[in-house]
Amino acid sequence: MKTIIAALLCLLLSLQVSAQNQKNRQEVLKVLSRQNENWNKGDIRAFMEDYWKSDSLMFIGKNGVIYGWKATLERYNKTYPDLATMGKLKFDIQKTEFYSPTTCWVLGKFHLTRPEKGDAEGYFTLIMKKIKGKWLIVSDHTS
Repeated sequence: MKTIIAALLCLLLSLQVSAQNQKNRQEVLKVLSRQNENWNKGDIRAFMEDYWKSDSLMFIGKNGVIYGWKATLERYNKTYPDLATMGKLKFDIQKTEFYSPTTCWVLGKFHLTRPEKGDAEGYFTLIMKKIKGKWLIVSDHTS
């Protein structure tokens, strides 16, 4: 009898965790969709609202590691000074993995359509954390 009760408790717990992960996944995808929309409006500052406003934010690109929200914003503004360089962004989210109810890893592909500058594409991995009830990017590795 104890074995049956323990098995039922495990089943109920796993169903609850699965439902929470699905809810969290939808929230994470909503954040990434909002980022995509803000980028395509040409609004880098709004795009950056989904990054952790901290000196500990980490962005890794082809030129190395940048720490901090302000430094990351400056990097985006320098790299994408106008709408032609920004182009139109499309994300293809390939995988999300939850390591806890408040920590998520994302693998995706991006494509920038830029008729005047030439298209660009690559892959990214994000670490997102739920901070004060909001999913934020705390680490971004884009190449």
